[in-house]
Amino acid sequence: MVKRRILSAMLCAATVFGAISLQGCGKSEAKSGEITLMIFAQPQEKEILDQVVARFEKNHPGTKVNFISSTQAEYGQKLQAQLAANSLPDVFYLGPGDVRMYVDNKKVLDLSQYVQNVEGVDFGDLYENAVDTYRYDGKSLGEGSAIWALPKDFGPFAFAYNKTMFKDAGVPLPSTEEPYTWKEFMDVCEKLTVDVDGDGEADKFGTGLNPRWALIQFIWGNGADFIDKTGTKVTITDPKFVEALQFWANMTVGGTKLDGKTYAAVTPSAAQSQSLDTYQRWLKGDLAFFPAGPWDLAAFNKTLQFEYDLIPWPVHEDRSMTATYRGGVGYAVAANSKNPKAAAELALYLSADKEANTMYCDLDLQIPNLKSLAERYTSKGKPENRQEFLNIISKTGRSWPSDNTYTSDWFEEFFVSVQKVIDGTMSAQEYCESIQPKMQDKLDKGLAKAKKTQK
Repeated sequence: MVKRRILSAMLCAATVFGAISLQGCGKSEAKSGEITLMIFAQPQEKEILDQVVARFEKNHPGTKVNFISSTQAEYGQKLQAQLAANSLPDVFYLGPGDVRMYVDNKKVLDLSQYVQNVEGVDFGDLYENAVDTYRYDGKSLGEGSAIWALPKDFGPFAFAYNKTMFKDAGVPLPSTEEPYTWKEFMDVCEKLTVDVDGDGEADKFGTGLNPRWALIQFIWGNGADFIDKTGTKVTITDPKFVEALQFWANMTVGGTKLDGKTYAAVTPSAAQSQSLDTYQRWLKGDLAFFPAGPWDLAAFNKTLQFEYDLIPWPVHEDRSMTATYRGGVGYAVAANSKNPKAAAELALYLSADKEANTMYCDLDLQIPNLKSLAERYTSKGKPENRQEFLNIISKTGRSWPSDNTYTSDWFEEFFVSVQKVIDGTMSAQEYCESIQPKMQDKLDKGLAKAKKTQK
């Protein structure tokens, strides 16, 4: 979940922008011929990036890259300090949810004019949907010809299942192409929720999911969303949204009714989750279903003592509605860079260098950004259906609801007290009706701030 978490923790810059929006862009402190790259990276990534930087410098005589590698915990604070001082590094991480603020405040450079024909790297080999994540025409993300960052990675959030548990229970394996309907999903979860030691409480469960990251897949799978297509109205009182939230809660408290059948709980109770969280239960082999991102595979393949694979997320009834979150971060270039062309070309090297992407692939650090490496990635081994990640990138993936709304506080408001629904102390209908006005108020304020900035 690393890249998902930094979208809210690393680049939360609304307050800083409020303080500097009326100031000038400032002047870069970089020396002539020098580019400052500031990111965070784990040791294996840093070694690969050092090689990319060396290749870039070799192909750009006279240009020196000042590579500053921060820890993830420190990165956000350092970047905000530089933003407040109008001295952003030449190249830095930018998440999709922050594109609007950085662009509207004229803090980043449009890269489209610099990246089409660069020796040593192929812009056209990048996944189009990954690049489109960083397009913005002044109104909507994903639109227009301007490109404000290039993908560092692209993190599709797939649904994993414990293949060994299925085989041991004699349950047919799921399709890797067609998602379960909710009824099919609950039928399987019911069979795999088992009291092993006979103490009256289940020890193995159908699933156990975190609402912050996994609820939305069920919302989308019922044809609903947190916000309308115009990006101006919070839509959580939509009956389909309410239905999905209640279905989610009933997986834990019981009472799901589908086609005349009522299901008992198929997840650990709140008390059981406190004694052992669902991630640890998945690692132990006690959950049938659990989310998995590309960032999980290296650890899973070392530690899991059972077979697992990937499938699409469940839907209510219409199998074409399966959808899931896809995210990541990108390499952006400061608008006031003294070396904009070289900085933009460095961003492209970092994103599209083939040797680096091959190493990312082989070490299972991330899905390679390049289409030409797709087969290499999907044929690596466990899990067998790695193609599901690529399907999310090219077909079923969606951006976070708050990515195009300037601020995310309206979205975060939903999760403040949603545990009441999951615990069964409040109905989904009651909760959505009570929280919607608060979310709408925060959304309206964010949109007003956006209009003020754009003037």
